[in-house]
Amino acid sequence: MTQRKMFKLPKSGLHGKLLLPGDKSISHRALLIGAISNGPTIIKHFLRSNDCLSTLQAIKDLGINVEQHNTDIIVHGKGIKGLQQAAKPLDMGNSGTTTRLIMGLLAGQSFASELIGDASLQKRPMRRVSEPLTKMGAKIQTTDDGTLPVKITGQALHGAKIKLKIASAQVKSALILAALQADSPSTIIEKLPTRDHTEQMLRKFGANIQTAQDQLTISVEPHPELEGQTVNVPGDISSAAFFLVAATIIPNSDITLCNVNINKTRTGILNALLKMGANIQVTELESQGEPAADIRVRYAYLSPIKISEEDIPAIIDELPLIALLAACADGQSIITGAQELRFKETDRIATVAQELRKLGIQLKELPDGLIIEGQNTWNVTDPVLDSHGDHRIGMMMAIAALRSTADLFLNEPEAVSVSYPEFFTDLNSLLKTRREV
Repeated sequence: MTQRKMFKLPKSGLHGKLLLPGDKSISHRALLIGAISNGPTIIKHFLRSNDCLSTLQAIKDLGINVEQHNTDIIVHGKGIKGLQQAAKPLDMGNSGTTTRLIMGLLAGQSFASELIGDASLQKRPMRRVSEPLTKMGAKIQTTDDGTLPVKITGQALHGAKIKLKIASAQVKSALILAALQADSPSTIIEKLPTRDHTEQMLRKFGANIQTAQDQLTISVEPHPELEGQTVNVPGDISSAAFFLVAATIIPNSDITLCNVNINKTRTGILNALLKMGANIQVTELESQGEPAADIRVRYAYLSPIKISEEDIPAIIDELPLIALLAACADGQSIITGAQELRFKETDRIATVAQELRKLGIQLKELPDGLIIEGQNTWNVTDPVLDSHGDHRIGMMMAIAALRSTADLFLNEPEAVSVSYPEFFTDLNSLLKTRREV
């Protein structure tokens, strides 16, 4: 039976302080890099979401011993050639990050692997990873449609110069993990700069990875001696984004989000909010790795915004929220260059358009984005919203539902557990009236 939650406008707004779950991107990478390093890697404030647990299970299936202590994880790495062949296909669950990164990692190993996933993941494109990896000598077989299941025949790789056709941190990271195992240096050239957690973390673990001044060209030296480290995972700005938007669009709100990752390749949502007139204060904290800050956000009236292709890499996960902000703004907003959204857990351009129309928002769907006519007052035409089984759509629509003066419902709210299992608990903690949602 499909689950459903009801939402009411909190007349007093959202209030309080919130410590966000650990960053999803960093949690994934710490597991994988820890597994191919020598000795223990301690991961503090690890995100125990379904996606990250898929990565954790994968490295265990590949012969890595992992200890779990609440939100701390200890990965007992065996070095870059220490992985072992799994006894069964590796189940990626719903995690595109796990799948794409591990394709690069396993391509240079000495054994064969097979990757499988759930129904949603089986629809997502994997040739964007397998094709550039073949330029390094990788042997990877997808289905005829370029999807899972994927079979990887691990073998010796050679260095290469690869120019990426799409801006994707996942593809870049897969190539970097493969390049570490090659017989000579590799150069990876991005279309646009993308999040750089892989490069930063690998440098900390001892790899020789150089990023050129253009922020597009990455040089990778092979066969480093990686040494286990302690990784302090800051709060996930992609999770923080839902509360940044909630406090901005729900009247009377005033909240503070603590210890949020503000890596400059991830702060597109902050930049967009500020451009639209949001009331935000950022207080930077002493760094324990990647930069972090406490962020205070209060309700504000918003102006429309234009988002184009060069903005997309720093904001790709938050684009559904940008659409919601645009729906609340006074005027027409335009999002273009976002065709990558059609290849996420759902076609996020289509699902965002479908759900916002239920709120009475006038918009036009483009092949690569949306034109949205914002309005302060919504005229709800359908009170039953849907997550479409997509965690980010589910969280976005929960926030939208709280902003509406009508009582609204959300189907499949459980989808949020993919990246943020405690989302509704944390949201409740900010409701001054303590009304459960």
